[in-house]
Amino acid sequence: MRNTINRKMMLAAMLVAVTGVSACASLGAIGGFAEPIVTFKDLKVRGLGLTGGSLDAYINVYNPNGFKLDATRLTYNVKVGDNELGTGALDSRFTVQDKDSTTVRIPIDFTYSGIGAAARQMMQSGAVPYTITGDVTVATPLGNFTRPYTGTGRFTAFGGAESTR
Repeated sequence: MRNTINRKMMLAAMLVAVTGVSACASLGAIGGFAEPIVTFKDLKVRGLGLTGGSLDAYINVYNPNGFKLDATRLTYNVKVGDNELGTGALDSRFTVQDKDSTTVRIPIDFTYSGIGAAARQMMQSGAVPYTITGDVTVATPLGNFTRPYTGTGRFTAFGGAESTR
């Protein structure tokens, strides 16, 4: 009877040790977490009307980790010249597979009255600078991380958007 109890205790101790070692190994692998790399990709005019228009901003999210990342939120603020064109947040989830990237489209509607000075600059010089900033929040095994991004470029009257970074 005593041998049976000792064997059960020894088996339980070995099980606890194996579980502890594997948990530490998992934490060590996760401890090498690298933040996603978020870059501005492009800005395209989708349509223009009498009172305003719509455009799409494209953000590239790269996952350098060995596990997938689930994005839970992406915020944005787009300025044309010194004027705010659009701001908001996308709360639709998207996944970035390990060692891969995905492009996220941000639709923005605007009115000409909100960007009057930029429109005048576009008419005078044929181009106007733009900036897009924001952050993306991703869920990982260690919790949520938020990573900022920024991009600049210029709209040209007939050529669309040109990214400078």
